[in-house]
Amino acid sequence: MPEGHTLYRLASDLNALFACQPVEVTSPQGRFSDGAAAVDGHVLEVAESAGKHLFIRFDHGPIVHVHLGLIGALAIQEGVPPPAVGAVRLRIVGRTAYADLRGATTCELIDADQMAVILARLGADPLRPDADPDKAYARIHKSTKAVGALLMDQSVLAGVGNIFRAEALFRARLHPLTPGVKVSKRRWERLWFDLVDLMDYGVQTGRIDTVRPEHEPEAMGRPARIDDHGGEVYVYRRAGQPCHVCGGLIRTRLLEGRNLFWCPTCQRRR
Repeated sequence: MPEGHTLYRLASDLNALFACQPVEVTSPQGRFSDGAAAVDGHVLEVAESAGKHLFIRFDHGPIVHVHLGLIGALAIQEGVPPPAVGAVRLRIVGRTAYADLRGATTCELIDADQMAVILARLGADPLRPDADPDKAYARIHKSTKAVGALLMDQSVLAGVGNIFRAEALFRARLHPLTPGVKVSKRRWERLWFDLVDLMDYGVQTGRIDTVRPEHEPEAMGRPARIDDHGGEVYVYRRAGQPCHVCGGLIRTRLLEGRNLFWCPTCQRRR
């Protein structure tokens, strides 16, 4: 599932190519025909993300709400759009570019009140300037659940997925099974601001790179990582491989249906 930095980047690209201009909106697949017709020909005011949600606002009030889910994708291309091929749920065409949405879990037309309800259910998003990390910490510190589960709870932290969860916990030297109530405010602040930096870097580059300079392939004389997600990481999808820091073997296990990855030496359970 795309993590929050991907949605933030998509919103930025939509704004750069479509904002403040009338756009043609269609549903070649037909599943969003009524919604598309309601905004077709109107000015796209602004796109914004919150966690893993994307909101596209139009000048006369309606908002297109998108959640990509596990397999959804929004492809944004410059140029004249070709005939739509496959299950294109939503197509937006502007003066110089077009965007095609496929496979999304959610593509619906909502109003400002409905958007407010969705935002109220979400936790702090490290990429949003209005995020409240203290509110997130209050939820974490009163919980006996594992911090590894809490970081993936979108009502606690919005936009953090499995990769950022694994990597931020490693960089904070925090075992993923540590109960939230055992996480100190100082440790939480370090974790939060690291997530802000890592996710912002992901927005800028389109990759998730989390290793520090001294652990990059060139510095360590090791091969670069090859993975669909791209980027250099410490523990994510590295079970059974040596830790870049201590040399111990990375471990994995399931937690609430998702794979955890951690180094038992660097992230000792206290």
